[in-house]
Formats: sequence, C-alpha cells, structure tokens
Amino acid sequence: MKNILYDGYLGPRLPKQVQLQRVQRVIQEELTPLQRQTLMAYYFYEQNIPQIAAERGVNKSTVSRTLKRAENKLKRYLKY
Repeated sequence: MKNILYDGYLGPRLPKQVQLQRVQRVIQEELTPLQRQTLMAYYFYEQNIPQIAAERGVNKSTVSRTLKRAENKLKRYLKY
C-alpha cells in the first residue's frame, strides 16, 4: 500500500475530509481487531514488522500476512 500508483478511474475525486472518513470507517468496521492493530502499529506508530512480531510473540511472516490482508481489504472497500 505504500506509494502505489492508481491506474483506475481518475475522474472527480471526493473531498479530502470525505476520503478520511471513509478510511476511518473501513478501519473501524471492516478489519478484524488483529488486522486493525497491525495496520495501526505499522503505518501510524511506525513500528516495523520484526518489532510487531516480537511484541506479539509470533513469527514475522504471520505479521506480514496479517498486514497484507488488512491492506487488501482496505483497498477493496475503498475502491468504489
């Protein structure tokens, strides 16, 4: 999800406030608690994957998969 180019519809965009509300709603309502925590730790608290894994006592690949699933779900819900 970091700096990916958008090659879909490039017509009129929603106002920034509306976009922010949509992202917040999807994060709160559509992600599982673990996906939400992982996404928040990685993007908002700027922890890296090994730090998150050590904090939770799981493998780095588990954190990576959880993060990828959260990103995909977020992208899918915000697509339309």
